[in-house]
Amino acid sequence: MLSTHPRFPVSPQLTPAQLQLKLILPLAIFLALSPQIHAQECYWQQHVAYVMDIDFDDAKHQFSGKQSIQYTNHSPDTLERVFYHLYFNAFQPGSVMDVRSRTIADPDPRIGARIASLKPDEIGYHHIGSLKQDGKKLDMNIVGTVAEVKLQMPLLPGETTQLDMEFESQVPIQIRRSGRNNQEGVDYTMTQWYPKLAEYDQDGWHTSPYVAREFHGVFGNFEVNINIPSSYTLAGTGVVQNPEEVGHGYARTQPTGERVTWKFKAENVHDFAWAADKEYRHITTALENGTTIHFFHIEDSTLNLQWDKLVGFTVGMFNIMNDRFGTYPYEQFSVIQAGDGGMEYPMCTMITSGGSFGGLVSVTVHEAIHNWFYGVLASNETKYPWMDEGFTTYAQNIVLDSLFHRGKSNPHQRSYTGYIRSTKEGSDEPLSTEADLYETNKDYGANAYSKGCVFLHQLSHIIGQEKFDHAMKTYFNQWKFKHPTPLDFKRIMEKASDMDLDWYFDTWIGTTKTIDYGIHKISSVGKKTVIELERMGAMPMPVELLVEHNGKKDIYYIPLQVLRNEKPTPQGWEGQWHTQTDWPWAYPYYELTVNVPIEEITLLRLDPFEKVADVNDKNDQYPTGSLIFRED
Repeated sequence: MLSTHPRFPVSPQLTPAQLQLKLILPLAIFLALSPQIHAQECYWQQHVAYVMDIDFDDAKHQFSGKQSIQYTNHSPDTLERVFYHLYFNAFQPGSVMDVRSRTIADPDPRIGARIASLKPDEIGYHHIGSLKQDGKKLDMNIVGTVAEVKLQMPLLPGETTQLDMEFESQVPIQIRRSGRNNQEGVDYTMTQWYPKLAEYDQDGWHTSPYVAREFHGVFGNFEVNINIPSSYTLAGTGVVQNPEEVGHGYARTQPTGERVTWKFKAENVHDFAWAADKEYRHITTALENGTTIHFFHIEDSTLNLQWDKLVGFTVGMFNIMNDRFGTYPYEQFSVIQAGDGGMEYPMCTMITSGGSFGGLVSVTVHEAIHNWFYGVLASNETKYPWMDEGFTTYAQNIVLDSLFHRGKSNPHQRSYTGYIRSTKEGSDEPLSTEADLYETNKDYGANAYSKGCVFLHQLSHIIGQEKFDHAMKTYFNQWKFKHPTPLDFKRIMEKASDMDLDWYFDTWIGTTKTIDYGIHKISSVGKKTVIELERMGAMPMPVELLVEHNGKKDIYYIPLQVLRNEKPTPQGWEGQWHTQTDWPWAYPYYELTVNVPIEEITLLRLDPFEKVADVNDKNDQYPTGSLIFRED
């Protein structure tokens, strides 16, 4: 039976006095609540405009820099101080990253104890020579990878100040993301490489020390001028302003051995990264919408073949993402051989090239997709790593399934397996755990990547795939170039579905409760079959039961009462769709009667579309050798 949820119940006829009260009261309530309503709409974020002039000494692996930041305070608060991230300081013995890597239960093998054994000419550092605010000298207190600066003049709401810095830095040997001379021979991977102003938002300052996890940055514009020997080819964030002069896709006008200044500009990004090598091969392609995609890799006969083939797969990825999740908004993107695996940065990605072609495509797809869910939708990755890694993994699974024509019924199965394994091992932690605070690297991965991906696929089960797909594009378009939170994402999904989703977000994100539904028993009542379903897990979920009989397929859909709505029949479903009365989540059993004799039923199966992360599938299907139906 179809349950109903009336939105606008019919009112009885009112007297004139009652009618006047009915009209005035809502207005009074609206006026009383309007500050709260207005507050929800008063989103704000800070803005930066960087100008950096870098003089790079490749003989010493050091560089000097002059940095000017125009910092605009869009917050309602007066700022008495600011903070800088000094990421290179992490690559020193005794740093937080060093100690964390040597004391966590399962160290990242790329780091291990390598930082502890670095020599003085191998470490990374930022030495700040001077810092001024609007021409007045500032003092700073540096602790590890964070510098605290007390302002000479407090920065009032709506005002802009200029921060000028001079600094000297040393590039560490390549250990994690940043560094020189990585295992594939790339000369420089310049990521987290400059003193970076910390983000201030509605949660305050974000000043976590760098322990090799994730990031949160201020949106703004970058002008970066890098003076370096002309024998290097550079690639990175932004658009090169003088390509003919430096040889970016053109013949160099400066002779090899001379120095040249690469001039980059990037608008509406929250970080800037670059890489440099003397042997880079540079190829380009373009999407039909005009977006240029650059590829940089070390010249090698084998790599040349693989990267030439990679071009078409990368174009395919961009086309799928633009169509399904929202249009990539920048004029170019660069795929760069560098780093220690794969890492995303605005308008580019740093990847390694060793291994199979399938692995090369997979890492390129994953890291490029981050530009949607990290670069454009810049959630605080330290607090909500799953909003980036999980969402990226979800899209990656869809893209790879399409690119390689796999046609999987559930392209996210690997993510489900990873999440369920973690729950069975008893090591899972709530998704609300901050990235730096996970007990193990393994469980960080199981949560941020796997459980975050499952979160989305299950959500499409709850509200319906068509509404979910539409809401994902709405989310991208409404929140691009901003810092959305889980609440912002929830409201997008609630508006798209007209459902109450508190129960799902709060339980899946904030707890480790699991889902377990099963077929408890079946019995015959005349020419009908009574099926009793059981909820054994503490996490509720809408239920779908497939009933196959006489060559027909029926699905019985049982909404949760707390949803306050039902999803429509899925597009493309050719069988019968029967919406049932709601299942109150606290009830452990639900009785369903189908108008089919028990002897005609050939299959009963819960979750026929494979979207629910049920931790025990032994009781989800009939008949099955492992399923025992219990009698009263």
